[in-house]
Amino acid sequence: QVQVVESGGGLVQAGGSLRLSCAASGRTYRSYLTGWFRQASGKKREVVAAINWSGSNTYYTDSVKGRFTIARNNTKNTVYLQMNSLKPEDTAVYYCAAEYAGPDYLSSQSREYTYWGQGTQVTVSS
Repeated sequence: QVQVVESGGGLVQAGGSLRLSCAASGRTYRSYLTGWFRQASGKKREVVAAINWSGSNTYYTDSVKGRFTIARNNTKNTVYLQMNSLKPEDTAVYYCAAEYAGPDYLSSQSREYTYWGQGTQVTVSS
């Protein structure tokens, strides 16, 4: 199995930036898909972005396209979510999730992910 731990959340003003990190440990020698999800207070959890093991394919929900970038460094066993031009509506707990899959497989569906981090709070003030 693989364990993932998020970090990098915090409080930022609208228009600012944050970089979230998802550090993996355990059986990191196998390829795994990684996604970022978020859940705002009173809202359902939604996908933010996802990236396949190879890094060749990514997914972004429409609301973050052009502002967020997902990337991975498999040497460091870390996936990043660079968040720019943050808006108050981006405020949520952000979760990293992983699932073993072929190097080119990509999924934006939370039900396909088995391993989840504890979440990191991102708060964007107006």
